[in-house]
Amino acid sequence: MPLASIPQRAETLQILRLISDYEPMLMLSGDEEGYGSRWTLSGQQVQPAIARYLMESGFVAEIGKTEFGARKLTLTATGSELREKGLRWWASLNFLQKLKVTLFG
Repeated sequence: MPLASIPQRAETLQILRLISDYEPMLMLSGDEEGYGSRWTLSGQQVQPAIARYLMESGFVAEIGKTEFGARKLTLTATGSELREKGLRWWASLNFLQKLKVTLFG
């Protein structure tokens, strides 16, 4: 998948770093299309464009629901692979490149 299609690459990579079986992303249902109106990770809201990108690309999958009905999402095998590739890519960047990606996506 081309890098240009990944929304807010630095923030997406940060979300990929944080998602785990013990810290899933939560999807709070809200609309007819099956996508929630809000996603959270560690109590912080995840941008809808990033959450939808991860879901539509098959990088996260539902592993169950919370007692309040929120869907728990964690990385798939391809999501874990994307995280590893993303971490290697980030490590290869110099300071100015990281700054540019962080500021401009």
